[in-house]
Amino acid sequence: MKLFAPLYERAMQWARHRHAPWYLGGMSFAESSFFPIPPDVMLAPMALARPEKAWLYAWITTLASVAGGVFGYFIGLLAFDAIEPWLQTSRYWGAYQTATQWFDEWGVVAVFIAGFSPIPYKVFTIAAGALSMALLPFTLASVVGRGARFFLVAGLMRWGGARMEAQLRQHIDRLGWATVALVALGAAAYLALKG
Repeated sequence: MKLFAPLYERAMQWARHRHAPWYLGGMSFAESSFFPIPPDVMLAPMALARPEKAWLYAWITTLASVAGGVFGYFIGLLAFDAIEPWLQTSRYWGAYQTATQWFDEWGVVAVFIAGFSPIPYKVFTIAAGALSMALLPFTLASVVGRGARFFLVAGLMRWGGARMEAQLRQHIDRLGWATVALVALGAAAYLALKG
């Protein structure tokens, strides 16, 4: 069933849109403080569609993401009491508790790890503010962690270029269904371990 091929074609069209860098910046900002979808899903096809602009897109993503992280920091610093009841009932409460534990153990290194990894960075930005972490080390760790991640994504797409796009186009449905299967298996394993 060809479900992912049309979605891939649409993503590549959006990636070539003249306003795509603005959308990428907005998504990167929002994801760092409240939006659930990571900017990689937009950065990768944009860098693949326009490899000559991959580094520019990585900079846009990094700077907007760090700005959003600072926004999340101030949410935690100034409004944590207002969002805590929602946070406790959301799926992010466990991640928030992990973030506070990591800050106790590793300090600012936790921000770098969250910035680079698929861990929800937004939770760490809010936790850093709620715990009154020093803003300058938080920002520097965010720049390094987020920058490393987004420049890696952009670099891989730039390196792969037309070859990678052709391979993705050919195998996108198999890759899409494999990803769905892995997510389902991961969710089942998580529920089995939790229960």
